[in-house]
Amino acid sequence: MSKPAVMIIDDEKVVGDMSKYHLEAAGFEVETFVDPAKALDRFREKSFEVVVTDLKMKGIDGMEVLKTIKSLAPKSQVIMITAFAHLNTAIEALRGEVFDFFPKPFKIKEFVESVRRAAERAQD
Repeated sequence: MSKPAVMIIDDEKVVGDMSKYHLEAAGFEVETFVDPAKALDRFREKSFEVVVTDLKMKGIDGMEVLKTIKSLAPKSQVIMITAFAHLNTAIEALRGEVFDFFPKPFKIKEFVESVRRAAERAQD
């Protein structure tokens, strides 16, 4: 069985690097991007069960990433992360079919477990 594929989009490289390290250790195939436009180009080439995206980024924001991912691959699951964790933002994101929402900094064990559950849902 192949490893579930996870895409991480965050304009803070350290967040992508840290997440990739822990997710690969947990058995995932991971690609990271700091540029959301390049990430969406890659998504059009390869399927990913889970997309982890920052909410606030220059150019394309996380809500636009969510809409694009869901229009291209409705079964792919999106997890939103943000340093700007306001309740209204979380509610808007969850209404937009986000699998989970993590304010930064997040607990890595909870994050990895959420990615695992999201990957399982994507494969149903």
